[in-house]
Amino acid sequence: MPEYRFTDYFEREVLRKRPYLRREWCIAVVESPDRIERQEDNRYRFWGMVPDLEGRYLRVVTLDDRCTIHNAFPD
Repeated sequence: MPEYRFTDYFEREVLRKRPYLRREWCIAVVESPDRIERQEDNRYRFWGMVPDLEGRYLRVVTLDDRCTIHNAFPD
């Protein structure tokens, strides 16, 4: 099982703007996504449904290693 990390941006900005987000939701989406897409800047987008978000999808952006979570927001 990979060891997940979070960027300083995630810790300082993402959680400040979206305090309702949970790190465990982000990890769950990366581990079992409904969809994955590579971005042009060597990052990856993962989508997964989160029941605690009223059934909305959570989009999680990782760095190229797919273990460092950089951003997350509901879609």
